[in-house]
Amino acid sequence: MLQRCLRHGLQRRPLYCLRTMSKLSKTPSSSPDSANEGIPKPEHAVISTFDLFSIGVGPSSSHTVGPMRAGKIFITDLKELRLLDKVKQVKITLYGSLAATGKGHHTPQAILLGLEGSDPETIDTGTIPSRYESILQNKRLRLGGKHNIVYDIDRDMLWRWDQVLKTHPNGMRFSVFDKDGDLLATNEYFSVGGGFVVNEKTKVDENLFYKGVDKSMVPYARLHQSTSLSDPIAIDESSSGDSQDMGPEGPHRPPYPFESGESLLALTRKHNMTIAQIVYSNEKSFGYTDDNIHEKLGRIWGVMDDCIHSGVNSTDPLLPGRLRLRKRAPMLYRRLMRGFYPEVRIPTTTKEAISPPAPSINTERIERPSAGDEAQDLLPELEQLEKEIPTRSIRMLRPARVVGSFDHPLLPMPPRKTDIPAMDFLSCYAIAVNEVNASGGRIVTSPTNGAAGIIPAVLKYIIEFVTDDPDKSIMTFLLTAAAVGMLFKRGSTISAAEGGCQAEVGVACSMASAGFAACMGASPETVLQAAEIGIEHNLGLTCDPIDGLVQVPCIERNSLGAVKAITAAQLSMASDGVYSVTLDEAIEAMRLTAGDMSVKYKETSLSGLATSVKIPLSVPAC
Repeated sequence: MLQRCLRHGLQRRPLYCLRTMSKLSKTPSSSPDSANEGIPKPEHAVISTFDLFSIGVGPSSSHTVGPMRAGKIFITDLKELRLLDKVKQVKITLYGSLAATGKGHHTPQAILLGLEGSDPETIDTGTIPSRYESILQNKRLRLGGKHNIVYDIDRDMLWRWDQVLKTHPNGMRFSVFDKDGDLLATNEYFSVGGGFVVNEKTKVDENLFYKGVDKSMVPYARLHQSTSLSDPIAIDESSSGDSQDMGPEGPHRPPYPFESGESLLALTRKHNMTIAQIVYSNEKSFGYTDDNIHEKLGRIWGVMDDCIHSGVNSTDPLLPGRLRLRKRAPMLYRRLMRGFYPEVRIPTTTKEAISPPAPSINTERIERPSAGDEAQDLLPELEQLEKEIPTRSIRMLRPARVVGSFDHPLLPMPPRKTDIPAMDFLSCYAIAVNEVNASGGRIVTSPTNGAAGIIPAVLKYIIEFVTDDPDKSIMTFLLTAAAVGMLFKRGSTISAAEGGCQAEVGVACSMASAGFAACMGASPETVLQAAEIGIEHNLGLTCDPIDGLVQVPCIERNSLGAVKAITAAQLSMASDGVYSVTLDEAIEAMRLTAGDMSVKYKETSLSGLATSVKIPLSVPAC
């Protein structure tokens, strides 16, 4: 039994657990650089696109999605070891960033519902508040959805925001005890960003770790990737993949492994393939058929698009939390001249409602034609038009108020409205997604929740304003963006607790830049240069959310990140192969910057905007 426990990362011996706790308590906090010193990077960067883009809940991939997955993984292992029915008490300890901003990021809700058997992809987001409140009031927890125990969050959840475990800043420890108070099992999990969850046994090749909770259902290739960087093995592109044996004797490695942007470019040149085609072919080694890939990419985009629609159609005026911020996406969307969701209507019962635009015709009296049969035929229509011209709108046209003195050599500028409708929509889409995320709604990690608005906004922009083939653009965009995300995950980090906001908004901007350039038909070299520009001008971006909420500055930052992504792609396409910095060099620069960055700016709300606006850190009493 002990061997089975170790294989799952669980420990059953109390003495061993006590020694482990003692050792960890004496381990000093260290920077990401020192913590990762001596740990080899994964042999290659390839992971599944559907691990990088996964469906979950807001507001945070590392503080909400990851902890919920960790809770369910822990319970699943207890069931498999036949220990669940013996559990009488659960103790949960949160460390570092998870403890510092966990309350505002809904970490307690995520863990407890994960322990009840819920999964981020399938949980009904509308039931989360009521279920959590029921646990708090009744002090009852249904482990695995069937085993009831007494749970008092004030007693059984410990917040160690002053202690960081060595493996990763987002650490959590679960321990279960029997009726006599003896320790049955314990495990530590680390939420490393993007919803990925690892433990001590899997930390070395953490970017190969799967998000599937039921290990028996995960394709063999996603668990055991022993690929060398030699020539890729050929695969039959015409094969559906149904007959592939994913066991130890079958193909269990991606055919086109890459470890860097340079090696990815080399593959595209050698095999005359686009970056999207490289990633597509690798997905088939994970057990997916052509239909699977098409269906799953369509599902991802469908959730992204639903998220935009939900955001612009929201009727709740405020975001949750003490900041009481007003939602802006619905009004921004209604202010635009046209929309793509016909069921979204302008409100007619509030004072803030915006009247529909008047017909774009001259409001002066229309003179009747004097002669000609054709002109005479138009008379009834002209008379009807005169009656339909809204005189109320004419009376509302007033001169704009100009601020400034007219008795000055430099006259003030009169107010004017900029008319860049496509870019207005881009910003609105990004804000809509992140307002849904801040409200705890359904979201796609892209590659994280805090930066989940950038990639959907840019892809929506492409579909509505650029492409004539949406289906092809969706696949090309997401697969290309995924390749760039894989490079960041291997070479640096996608966790704000490790690298600040450059690891979230910066990486998402880089991924979206690459996807946009690919959809514009750019060469693989230009695509990666777009990704480089996207991250280069986000280096050093800090993560200092006010009150520990994923709202300020996170929501606006996604809007700017989306605009910056398209600008970066356009710059790369206009540069004609002339550049000074490669994507690999920019990723390394980001890793070094993350190592030098103070922990105060790594999703802890200990400095920056989080303190300058005089709102106290949201830390529960320990």
